[in-house]
Amino acid sequence: MRQRSVVVSAAAALTALVLSACGGSPTSPSEGSSGGSSKVEKAAARAQKVYDKLNGMTGQARTDELVKMAEAEGSLSIYTSNTDIDDLINGFEDAYDVDVSVYRANSETALQRVLQESKAGYFGNDVFETNSLELNVANKEGLLYPYKSELRDQVRKEGQADGWTASRFNVFVVGWNTKKLKAADLPDTIEGFADPKWKGKISLELGDYDWFTAMYQYYLKSGKSAAEVKDLFSKIAANAKVVKGHTVQGELLSAGQFDTALSVYSHTVDKAARDGAPVVWKPKGRDPVQPIVIRPNGIGLMKTAKNPAAATLFVDFELTEGQKIFAGLFRIGSIPTGNDPLEGYEVIAPPEKELQANGKKWDDLYAQILEGGQVVDE
Repeated sequence: MRQRSVVVSAAAALTALVLSACGGSPTSPSEGSSGGSSKVEKAAARAQKVYDKLNGMTGQARTDELVKMAEAEGSLSIYTSNTDIDDLINGFEDAYDVDVSVYRANSETALQRVLQESKAGYFGNDVFETNSLELNVANKEGLLYPYKSELRDQVRKEGQADGWTASRFNVFVVGWNTKKLKAADLPDTIEGFADPKWKGKISLELGDYDWFTAMYQYYLKSGKSAAEVKDLFSKIAANAKVVKGHTVQGELLSAGQFDTALSVYSHTVDKAARDGAPVVWKPKGRDPVQPIVIRPNGIGLMKTAKNPAAATLFVDFELTEGQKIFAGLFRIGSIPTGNDPLEGYEVIAPPEKELQANGKKWDDLYAQILEGGQVVDE
């Protein structure tokens, strides 16, 4: 297996970066530079020629040509926030004669790097693999190129986004500690957690305003007024311990620091349960708390990619063999199978267009709601 470069950044980028996309267009030349726009246009034209050729092909002929072109390029650069990226790269490098380099950071920092490099006329990555919000910003800024294939057509409709394609979903679920609670103790919906009896027994995550927005609008559509929905979440937050980070949230849930977490990731709970922790989100004998919020995470082709064929091949890989890898990691893949863990449940997704247009509004509202909770230090 080839040696590859992996950079891990612990720096936290400001949420404002995601919401504003750093102001002006990053595809324009930076101040003091000359020929920046021409450089971008030439790189984009070169990549577009490859993308258009591949997007116009189907079946085995496409696969054969794609592998030939990708291995001729021989390299691939990925910027990602995916904590499971190593498993994907290992499988990809075992299957194809392509050297992969990876820059890994949290989603906001990865986006910041993409935006800054693009603005400087530096084309450091071929694909951008991260959360929906950051991918939508990159697409809005004109940095991504459409991916077309028969595989994309199989992706859940929530993951067929403009400019990028979901490869997996982060699934927000209500998970609980089985030493602290029985399944029968849980309400059918999160409305039940507004009861004062849950004081100090539940958890919310500090940055989950996309989950909050999805739930808020769900209740509006269900007939509640805005005042009623805000009051509901204020009562829930008043009972909550507020945690920063889903990994920390999962660890504290396993340790019994609170009885239940209202927006924990399903794969966090499943991995902990596999390792012996007394946690569950999908119990035997009853349905999980619903609705379940799913947020697409995926991959976009950079329009100025130096290795556009290898980039396209990696997207194909995530939608084929990558789906098996995700399943082995308790992730919910973007292409439904006969063993869909969400089948039969009420599933909703964050309103992407609303979050793009009014993200700060929802971030601020969620922060205001959380002021009634108890912040838990790591």
